[in-house]
Amino acid sequence: MAIKLIALDMDGTTLLPDHTISPAVKKAIAAARKQGIYVVLCTGRPYAGVGSYLRELEMDNSEDYCVTYNGALVQKASDGSAVIQTPLNQDDYVYLEALSRDVGAHFQALSRHTLFTANRDISRYTVKESMVTTIPLVFCEAENMAQNGPFLKVMMIDEPEVLDAAIAKIPAEVFERYNLVKSSEYFLEILNKRVNKGTAIQGIAEKLGIKSEEVMAIGDHENDIAMIEYAGIGVAMGNGIEKTKAVSNFITKSNLEDGVAYAIEKFVFN
Repeated sequence: MAIKLIALDMDGTTLLPDHTISPAVKKAIAAARKQGIYVVLCTGRPYAGVGSYLRELEMDNSEDYCVTYNGALVQKASDGSAVIQTPLNQDDYVYLEALSRDVGAHFQALSRHTLFTANRDISRYTVKESMVTTIPLVFCEAENMAQNGPFLKVMMIDEPEVLDAAIAKIPAEVFERYNLVKSSEYFLEILNKRVNKGTAIQGIAEKLGIKSEEVMAIGDHENDIAMIEYAGIGVAMGNGIEKTKAVSNFITKSNLEDGVAYAIEKFVFN
């Protein structure tokens, strides 16, 4: 069955390590769109960290969508207006912020337009997140955060060995109440239980009248597994983690080798 929608993770997949898009990947995306195929960027980033790429790829038209916050928000690519939104509430923030201190990890929360931290010893990864995604970073004590919600996701962030030790201390009930997924070795994303990239892409596909078997999804990390499993053709990057490769239908080349372009050429043009 022909592919009608391509869902692309950004970091580690569509983007090179320097956060640019290679000419080959750009060309393949443009060629797919010229054939009438929808291409959707699906990322843990906020819209502020996606907009410049949408413009570069000319994917910011009124009929285009993007998935941000790992699926907590589906937006119109043209102006960032919300199509589907599934946030956490203030009670979730209070509970999870306290949990982060109990297990010994830094913590941050993201609203539509702001990255918040209550950590006075701010993590360097929080600073990096703000710089890479261009979202404003604000310090706010946990007890004063009620005015800043709702939050599309919260995150435990730390050095990989510190974060892994913290994750090992998280009670089982937390995994039952929320969707916890690592998006990198130093990011643990915590989302509404109903949220993942797979449900977000499913929502877009249903709006467009596209079947799951007509979707190709490409990603590299744990937060991409749900959309890879949803898609008729699930593709893992050559540089992806083993858990992602294990659930995929095909393993493409790495992002350094234009893996997205290789997969598009194989499954769309052949």
